[in-house]
Amino acid sequence: MMIRWNRFNIYLAPVLAIVMVCGCQTSESKHQKELSTIRIHLETVPDSSNRSQQVPVYREHPVTINIEKAAFLTEADVKNAKVIDVMGGFAIAVQFNRQGKWLLESYSTANRGHRYAIFSQFGEEIKKARWLAAPIFSQRILDGLIIFTPDTTREEADDIVLGLNNVSKKLGNDKES
Repeated sequence: MMIRWNRFNIYLAPVLAIVMVCGCQTSESKHQKELSTIRIHLETVPDSSNRSQQVPVYREHPVTINIEKAAFLTEADVKNAKVIDVMGGFAIAVQFNRQGKWLLESYSTANRGHRYAIFSQFGEEIKKARWLAAPIFSQRILDGLIIFTPDTTREEADDIVLGLNNVSKKLGNDKES
């Protein structure tokens, strides 16, 4: 039996090209696909309507707060996010786009002294979900930036920030001035 090498090479070349393009997925492309959500809910008084709920914030020493079910800011309003080093640990800084900045200014002005609860879904295939923090609006926020210490490990915080920045890029929020 005689093998025709030139014909074999013609068939082998496209197969190898497909395997190289599709078969190997680098960690870089996995990082670009990683997504996360962020939902910011306002603290409210308990009522009999179905618009509020109680949530436990923090895992080790949970604080139960009553929040509005509807979030006033989401990942769709995020311009960029980053993990920053602070004394004694780290924090997450989230910069909101123009619409998010207006909403944050409005809510922080009208609800001074009230808490807002921050919820996120993150990790591979968005499998982890957690209430991250419940800071207080101590002053009017004009610049659209919130910085909070999350109830996460440093690696989880990095995953959250990476996912938020990927969502921002997909929505084109990162290019907004």
